[in-house]
Amino acid sequence: MFSSKGKDLPVPPPPAPAAPQTAKRGRPAPSIISADMVIQGSINSAGDVQIDGRLEGDVRSAGLVIGDQAEIQGEISAEEVNVRGKVMGRIRARRVLLAATAHVEGDILHEALSVEAGAFFEGNCRHSDNPMGNPAGDNPAGDGGRSNPPPRPTVVEPGPAANGLFAPLSTAAT
Repeated sequence: MFSSKGKDLPVPPPPAPAAPQTAKRGRPAPSIISADMVIQGSINSAGDVQIDGRLEGDVRSAGLVIGDQAEIQGEISAEEVNVRGKVMGRIRARRVLLAATAHVEGDILHEALSVEAGAFFEGNCRHSDNPMGNPAGDNPAGDGGRSNPPPRPTVVEPGPAANGLFAPLSTAAT
């Protein structure tokens, strides 16, 4: 019944530590700025961010959800932006959704834009195949296309041919 043969069996290795929850879902849980929080400064995140409070600064993240009561004053740069609250500043994202409760005052540089009925948007929107590529916009001048000089007027100087085609009006004709 008791023999020494059982001592020769290999001991199983200890169980591996449990994998973090992020491995199962593929993305970590979003960072949340609650409704009672005011932040003055920029936010940078490799993951998703949900803002329900007020932010005076720029946001850079993989995904961004701006809650119904949220207010952001600054530039937004993310792969996907879902706006339900108020944004005062430029939005640069591959996909932008302006929900019915959204209030956006600023330019939007996007690959795909969806606007629900009831959303408020004042600014310029422009499609870009790579809205995240050039930080200042697709314009090499670096200003998002705002400072393109006006077209130069064409000046036609009268010459001998012009005088023969167009006779000056007499004072009686005017």
